[in-house]
Amino acid sequence: MPQNPPAPIAPVTLTGRHVELVPLSMDHLDGLTAAVADGELWKLWYTNVAEPDGMRAEIARRLALQDAGSMLPFTVIAPGGTIVGMTTYMGIDAATPRVEIGSTWYAKSVHRTGLNTEAKLLLLGHAFDTLGCAAVEIRTHALNHQSRRAIERLGAKLDGILRSHTRTKNGLLRDTCVYSITATEWPAVECNLRWQLEKHG
Repeated sequence: MPQNPPAPIAPVTLTGRHVELVPLSMDHLDGLTAAVADGELWKLWYTNVAEPDGMRAEIARRLALQDAGSMLPFTVIAPGGTIVGMTTYMGIDAATPRVEIGSTWYAKSVHRTGLNTEAKLLLLGHAFDTLGCAAVEIRTHALNHQSRRAIERLGAKLDGILRSHTRTKNGLLRDTCVYSITATEWPAVECNLRWQLEKHG
């Protein structure tokens, strides 16, 4: 737990060696449109990623949720300034406090690099060390095995599976895996993430 009072959950820039997370802006439209086309991520049936033509509406949706206090969206930027994706704090519970890290996608060209590991390190570190969160949640489709493996590598533990929880974009019912990391677990998780980053150089 932080010694100082928790900071408000407000837009912030988080910077590492492999990635920078900046507050989402409509100015990022062109970069995000190009990034989502890298790998045609919207074609994965078990994810909900905007198509290039829908990126403006997706940015507007996230910014509206930010204005409502339920989401804090980021644009993901790789070294050199290239926009490569989006991520968010969502399901914000400012009273506890507690957040979910979600609505995340990355251009295919940065998959299997240190970028996602460091992005999660930055988001978790800000959530626990600055915002004073009691826990951070991460959710994914039960059949998204790549995502589940990545979440488990972070050190998150499976709280349970919400069966027939919501519908995917094709109308099928989705079972949602709910993972979390608690504040007491964070020091060990942080150590593990920093060790993983060292392997990427």
